Order: sequence, then structure tokens, then C-alpha cells
Amino acid sequence: MADYRNPSPLARDAMAYVLAGGRGTRLMELTDRRAKPAVYFGGKSRIIDFALSNALNSGIRRISVATQYQAHSLIRHLQRGWNFLRTERNESFDVLPASQRVKEDMWYAGTADAVYQNMDIIEDYGPRYLVILAGDHIYKMDYEIMLRQHVDTGADVTVGCLEVPRMEATAFGVMHVDGRDRIMDFVEKPKDPPAIPDKPDTALASMGIYVFETKFLMEQLRRDAATEGSSRDFGKDIIPHIVKNGTAWAHRFTRSCVRSANEEVSYWRDVGTVDAYWKANIDLTDVTPQLDLYDRDWPIWTYAEITPPAKFVHDMDGRRGSAVSSLVSGDCIVSGGMLTRTLLSTGSRVHSYSELSEAVVLPYCTIGRGARLRKVVVDRGVNVPDGLIVGEDPEFDAKWFRRTADGVTLVTQLMVDKYLSSQ
Repeated sequence: MADYRNPSPLARDAMAYVLAGGRGTRLMELTDRRAKPAVYFGGKSRIIDFALSNALNSGIRRISVATQYQAHSLIRHLQRGWNFLRTERNESFDVLPASQRVKEDMWYAGTADAVYQNMDIIEDYGPRYLVILAGDHIYKMDYEIMLRQHVDTGADVTVGCLEVPRMEATAFGVMHVDGRDRIMDFVEKPKDPPAIPDKPDTALASMGIYVFETKFLMEQLRRDAATEGSSRDFGKDIIPHIVKNGTAWAHRFTRSCVRSANEEVSYWRDVGTVDAYWKANIDLTDVTPQLDLYDRDWPIWTYAEITPPAKFVHDMDGRRGSAVSSLVSGDCIVSGGMLTRTLLSTGSRVHSYSELSEAVVLPYCTIGRGARLRKVVVDRGVNVPDGLIVGEDPEFDAKWFRRTADGVTLVTQLMVDKYLSSQ
């Protein structure tokens, strides 16, 4: 594991470029007012904090974030939580909104275009290596190890890859590799994914993480921009071209995944659906969760709000502020309510006689007296009215709220208002 306080030369010669412009439509109303990377996770963090923290902990001190869709919430978070990098220490942190730099009617056309349109800014800093990152996944990874492999193999591009069951790889870009993990072919969302040579039931799926020498990538981006019909995308255009005309190597996530003594698996999650988002948050309530947020050797940096401690009040039968197997963030007050396997984000209030079970409650929500919430995601700032019951009657849930096929119910303030206006 790299020591983020004493970074190695490779990390110091690298820039992390985070692609954070995606909407994340499968998260439904959670991304109506914010981009997917800005969605809250784990009580006090945002999804993007994981990629940014990985870069910082790996020793990378130059970071750029490309934003586009509904960027205000994300930009505000970055300004508040990530403004400690200093130019006088040869550090930098840039937020790069789509600004029609190429043409007045042209936003970022694809992931590669989001880098191409900011080439002059990147070249001004002069990093030797670029680590391209997706800003919307939950994982802990030491990018220094991937950088070292890139240099040692002499690759034109190194692609971060996950080992997944072969027939689950149909939703990914899949690497067909030889016995040394050199990429022989790249197939986007194949119906019959190629297997890993020594594991016939397993495939290598792209994580959307790429390492390039900056000079080489700039040449490829200029070539791609001049190519008619290109979609300006790394997975669809840039990587397949390099696989066919250069040298591309796969980097297996298991080699650089950061695990504390309490983590037994290489944890990576795409929380791109309401069901996956709910499950990843609820999994944190396990006695020993697969993702250790308490690892002091690899902290997840974020905007640290100044808040008072969480508080539990009342102590009588049926009206006791309590939480079992739950995460309760700062500035929360549980007043005579009961939490079970629940994640309560910053500044929320739970009133008397209410019951929350397997609930993911985002910041600054109020749960009214006698409310019962089961298997729900409650968006930021929602005022749940007294006595509302969600998660027990599928027909009621589907009528007024967003209920998924797996039985998770998403609750927003607009939905609550429509319900209340009907009463």
C-alpha cells in the first residue's frame, strides 16, 4: 500500500482526471437535482469521494474533475470538501464544467471528449501520466500499484478490470486477454463474453479506469477528434483502437484493492440503481461490513460538516430513542423512535413512536410521529408526515412513491406532497 503522506515518484508525476458528468438515470429521482457522483453515500460522504480519496491516498496530488449534468450540488461539495490542495506545494484541484470550449453548441460528447476539450489545461500542468477515473463507483484502490504495472509493462494503456461471473459481464466492456493479461480484444457489452484463460466461468470487465502517458493520450485524442463518426468515448473508440494498433494491458483490481484487516473481499460496487444503492448502504450496518469505512490507513475524505453529536432521547416502553445495527450521523436526534439496520444521514430527526427498518435516510430529513418505514430510501430534506407507513403495502407504495421490482421504495418530497394533497 502506498503511503499517502510520502508519495512515490510515479504518483507525483501523475494527474487523476475524474469523469463526473453522468446523470445516472437508473437512480430515478435521486438524480433529478444532482449528478450521480454527487449522490450521498454512507451517511456523510458522496459517491465521488471514493475515487478522489483513492487518488489522494495513492499519493496523486494533481486532480481534475470534469462535470456536466446538474453540476451545482457536485461543484459546491468539491469546493467545500476538496479545496485543501495547494499550488505552492505543487498540488492542484480543478473543477472543469462543460463550457463549450470547442464549439458554442458542443458540450462533452463522450468520456474521451471530456478530456479532449481540456487538453490545454492538462498540458499546462505537464503530468507525465494521466489516470482516468469514473467518479461514480464505491471502492478502495491504490492507483500507485496500477501506475507501476503500466510502466513495467511498457503499455500504451492499462485498463483496470474486475473479475466477474462470465454471463454477468454482458453489461460491461470485456477484456479478452492472453496468459500474461495483455489485452487481445475489447468487446463492448458482448452477448457471449470471452473468458479468462485459466478461469472459464469468469470474465474481465472494465472498471472505467485507464492509465496513459499523457503525451500518448493527447495524440490519441487528437486522432479520435479528427475521425468521422467517432462517439468520442474511451470504451467505444479510444481503447479498442489501441488494442488493435498498440499495446494494452489489463490490471486486475485484486492486485491493488485496499483492504483493512476486517475486509475479506475485494469490494467494488456500481450503485447505479436504486436497489444497488439501497443494498450497498444497508450492507454498512452489518457487524463486519465488506466495506470498512473505519480504516484509518485509507480514509475516505469528504466535506466535514461541523455538527453536534447524535442524540437519543426518551426512555419508556414504546417510546425509547434507540438504534440497533445502525449508522447514525452527526446532528441527528432520535426522539423516542426505533432504528433497525438503518442508515441515518447528517441532520435528520426521528420522532416518537416511529419505526425505521432497513431504511436509508439522506441528510436533513424529518420522520414524523408514528411513521413506519421499511426497506426505503428517503431523499434529502423530506418531511415524512406523522403516521405514514411505507414498505408494508406494495400497492400503496407503488401508487404514491417509486417502488422497485425488488421491493425498495424511494420517497421524495414531491411524492409526499402529492400524497398529502390527495388526503
